[in-house]
Amino acid sequence: MAIYYLVLVASIALQALAVPWGTNYRAAKWAKRDKFDTFGWTLRNDTSNNGQGNGTTYSPIPSTLEQNPVYQATSDFDFNSLQVGIHQEYLELDLFNYGLVRFSEKAFLDYGLSRDEIHLIRFFAQQEIGHAEVISHMLGPDAAKPCKYAYNFNNVGEFFDFCQRVTRYGESGVYGFLPLLENRAVAQILLQSISTEARQQFAFRQFSGLFPVTQWFETGATQAMQWTLLSQHIVSCPPSNFARPVVFPIFPRLNITNNPNPINPRYRPAIATNRTALTSPGRRVKMIWQEKGVPAGPYNQVTSSNATGAPAYAAWLSQYNVTYTPLENVSGRYAETVQPDGVVFENVGPAIINGTIFLMITDSNPYVTPANLSLINSHIVAGPALYVSG
Repeated sequence: MAIYYLVLVASIALQALAVPWGTNYRAAKWAKRDKFDTFGWTLRNDTSNNGQGNGTTYSPIPSTLEQNPVYQATSDFDFNSLQVGIHQEYLELDLFNYGLVRFSEKAFLDYGLSRDEIHLIRFFAQQEIGHAEVISHMLGPDAAKPCKYAYNFNNVGEFFDFCQRVTRYGESGVYGFLPLLENRAVAQILLQSISTEARQQFAFRQFSGLFPVTQWFETGATQAMQWTLLSQHIVSCPPSNFARPVVFPIFPRLNITNNPNPINPRYRPAIATNRTALTSPGRRVKMIWQEKGVPAGPYNQVTSSNATGAPAYAAWLSQYNVTYTPLENVSGRYAETVQPDGVVFENVGPAIINGTIFLMITDSNPYVTPANLSLINSHIVAGPALYVSG
């Protein structure tokens, strides 16, 4: 009997700690029933009704609510941002289907997948049909059409690694401009599509034998960063696309010559793999980059940069942070830097450098935050490249 009362007292104490309004806490069901929500918490008077379903209810309407939303790009900024998005969706649609055709079922099974997991890739491709369709409708008659693509993988493991990288910058690119879209109705539609892409990136990391999620917060990138990475795999586009091509710049390509290779036959596809990080703080990272003026992308662009100073920093974009480390041993378009230490918040959180992150060369170290990240564009000398640290 003593044990029963001890458990009862402990249970009540834990519930009291959990409620948001501790002073209004009522006894549990077996003692007394009052105004409770699903979790057994007391409802505040201004959020409850009279118990009959026809009393005062809290129903906020924001000042930004559009009673008759228009699901179309209504400004140049929205249109040009969505044009990058639809190029991303078309590439993923082609990529996922190409992988399923390029490699036999036996190759996937030998790699460690089941037939159900192979079907998941097929469903990912079907998702991209919907994503491309909805963005095409929002863009209207000038929406881009599918292009021709080139990929640099030769086996199933490389295919999955390639996919986790592509979905990384596809997801991050949309997060970067999503809250800046002028038409909030368009932003809502795009939010509900990019949420599925986050799940794709998660799954491709699982298929790669990587820990599926290494961060507390996903990273936002700019349209120019996304287009710089995406355009590298587009060979050509149909003439109709040139009516309103992608207008964002393509920065000089950055190559991390000692980028970690996440493909390891010891780590098979799994729900989660508690795998040691591929890199650690203090690791020396070596980089080379293109010059400006090199033809790039499918729309007769050349690599460009508005940076006015000499290459000075490596910018590590991950989660909420941009962390800068000085360049060392700079020689022409070659430089080295040291992987930084640090966590998301002061003295708490996961390591800043973990997972698949963005690395760039800049001429200075401007302070930027997620909501004004595009201010860094004018300081980018080269990149981004994707650094796979875990």
